[in-house]
Amino acid sequence: QYSFKEVFGTLVVQKELFDVVAKPLVEDLIRGKNGLLFTYGVTGSGKTHTMTGSPGDGGLLPRCLDMIFNSIGPFQAKRFVFKLDDKNGVDVQGEVDALLERQKRDAMPVPKTPSGKRQIDPEFADMINVQDHCKVEEVDEDNVYSVFVSYIEIYNNYIYDLLEEAPFEPIKPKWNNCNTPVRNGDLIPPQSKLLREDQNHNMYVTGCTEVEVKSTEEAFEVFWRGQKKRRIANTQLNRESSRSHSVFIIKLAQAPLDADGDNVLQEKEQITLSQLSLVDLAGSERTNRTKAEGNRLREAGNINQSLMTLRTCIEVLRENQMYGTNKMVPYRDSKLTHLFKNYFDGEGKVRMIVCVNPKAEDYEESLQVMRFAEMTQEVEVARPVDRPLCGLTPGRRFRNQAFREELARKLEMRGGPVNGEAEEQFASEMFLQNFPPLPSCELLDVNDDQTLPKLIEVLENRHKLRQMLSEEFAKNVLAFKTMLQELDSSVLSKENYIQGKLSEKEKTIAGQKTELERLEKKIKTLEYKIEILEKTTTIYEEDKRNLQQELESKSQKLQRQASDKRRLEARLQGMVAETTMKWEKECERRVAAKQLEMQNKLWVKDEKLKQLKAIVTEPKPEKPERPSRERDREKPVQRSVSPLPGPTAPPVRLRHRRSRSAGERWVDHKPPSHLPTETVLQPHVPHAITVAAASEKALAKCDKYMLTHQELASDGEIETKLIKGDVFKTRGGGQAVQFTEIETLKQESPTGRKRRSSPSNPDPPEDAADSEWTDVETRCSVAVEMRAGSALGPGYQHHAQPK
Repeated sequence: QYSFKEVFGTLVVQKELFDVVAKPLVEDLIRGKNGLLFTYGVTGSGKTHTMTGSPGDGGLLPRCLDMIFNSIGPFQAKRFVFKLDDKNGVDVQGEVDALLERQKRDAMPVPKTPSGKRQIDPEFADMINVQDHCKVEEVDEDNVYSVFVSYIEIYNNYIYDLLEEAPFEPIKPKWNNCNTPVRNGDLIPPQSKLLREDQNHNMYVTGCTEVEVKSTEEAFEVFWRGQKKRRIANTQLNRESSRSHSVFIIKLAQAPLDADGDNVLQEKEQITLSQLSLVDLAGSERTNRTKAEGNRLREAGNINQSLMTLRTCIEVLRENQMYGTNKMVPYRDSKLTHLFKNYFDGEGKVRMIVCVNPKAEDYEESLQVMRFAEMTQEVEVARPVDRPLCGLTPGRRFRNQAFREELARKLEMRGGPVNGEAEEQFASEMFLQNFPPLPSCELLDVNDDQTLPKLIEVLENRHKLRQMLSEEFAKNVLAFKTMLQELDSSVLSKENYIQGKLSEKEKTIAGQKTELERLEKKIKTLEYKIEILEKTTTIYEEDKRNLQQELESKSQKLQRQASDKRRLEARLQGMVAETTMKWEKECERRVAAKQLEMQNKLWVKDEKLKQLKAIVTEPKPEKPERPSRERDREKPVQRSVSPLPGPTAPPVRLRHRRSRSAGERWVDHKPPSHLPTETVLQPHVPHAITVAAASEKALAKCDKYMLTHQELASDGEIETKLIKGDVFKTRGGGQAVQFTEIETLKQESPTGRKRRSSPSNPDPPEDAADSEWTDVETRCSVAVEMRAGSALGPGYQHHAQPK
């Protein structure tokens, strides 16, 4: 669902559409404001029909023209009173200059502007035969108006003038679309036009043909001539009506009358130029539906690109207004948006008519069109326009007409012709009436002596009066001549002053023209540089995106490699630690076995030496007693010796140390690096769940927790710690362990332990003290000592020391 200000059904007439949409724009045009009217929609949705109309029912364009001329018809200026310049401005010239301009144009061998007195072309006569006679109320009657029209099209992002007369060169060959020369009979394709910005920052098309028209028929005939030429140009350039955007521009120039109400006020600042642009946009389409190829595909791409640029500009304007941002609006991306940049900046009112075709194939495109049109309603761009103040008395046109009519009526009442001779005769008659009347000059008697004296007296009086009037007239003439001479001298001095000022102004204007030409050249150069920089920026942005993608892929690859490396290092460290522990244990076992073997050998040697000593020191050949070593052997001596590991050790049944809390359920946590020891006492917990890593599932089933931790003690032995704790539930539904105690299991090597030897008699002599208590070191001259760093195994060193 989409919401719009007004929705027209399929049976709506053109007049209703015109009254709602276009009539306010025409009223603003006559009041000096600009307007822009779009028809937007999918191809084949009725945009051209809405703009042009059909025979018997004219569209928006002929109705706009009819309303304009119905409103300003009696107040139009003569041709060439207003003259458009090449800088999107307008000048006003006097009646004499306008007459000379008309005579000059009539003498030129170019096709004349269409005249309203000629017969209307029947091809479009029905379209402009509007019977509504719609007009604008409250038109300023003290102004004079002139209407200028132009017609352009935007094709493949180039601007062409449809009213331009193509040059005809019969000698130079032309080239058609097949790149083959053709001779006479074909027209040269029109040259594209450039966009420029005037001094008021308004955009205009340079070199565009602008025709002054005086009636609806004249204006529509110009439009129809452009339509015909457009069709011919389309045929030669492989264009169709939907391949380009057409823009029909109506300019209205108006200026106030002077104080007498006769002529136009010759002040350029008082001229108001307003413009109404009627735009028939090309239809948006999908190339996969139209199956376009070659030129058709390129044209469709340019059309969709320009419409997308229009949409982007509207979206940026909407975002700037809604969120208070100041983003740059990309007007320059398309000629369409660049031409109407001023309208979007607030130089006039913008209206858009969305045409929708109910075809099922156009469903997706119609949704896009309506979505864009609905968003466009939220953009407010119009702002008030200040009109120049004239300062003259209103109603002077009709007062001047009434004065002329009254003067002509009075002159007709006097019976004289209304010209200069009648005025002179009337003045002489009034002058003669001021003289005294002549008496009767008829002589009836010879002796009449009164008539002639009276006549002589009257004539003398008249003569005196005439002389007095002549003298007064001479005085007045002299005074008038003196005044004229003074006026002439003042006028001459003013003319000299004005000529000096004019020469200065001309020099200034010449300098400004030179500066303008230089600036125009600079603008062209800068535009070319901007285009090159935009292309370069596009290339660099594409390279930047590619490099960023490549950088992201390589960084991801490096991260994966670093992760694999860390995993491999952790795995290798675990393997190294496991192998190290294994070899350390093996070396300790071997060193212990070798140490025990050496102790046994020393024990045997010691016993032999004792026996030999006893035999040598015996004084009497008595029956040899049992050596003390034998007696010692008879006595069971308790020895704390570690069991001999390896295959030579006798089998020993391992005793299991029972935990103090064996009646409960335990979690026995033994890490993967745990090494089994050969100690007699081993921790044993019944009904325990043995795990390699603590898990919530195992903790949930048990009440107690035991962690087996092994580390290397300072004497090189393995020290096993049993860390015990209680398991309890947390508020979040998980399991927690609170450690309570630590049990330590440690094994030591019996190095440095003293032994007691058995004496032969209970009271040994003093010299036999050495045989009572002795150390291992006293029984042989070589001792074996294990030290850290020995090559025999990890953590030991073998030294031989003489005693």
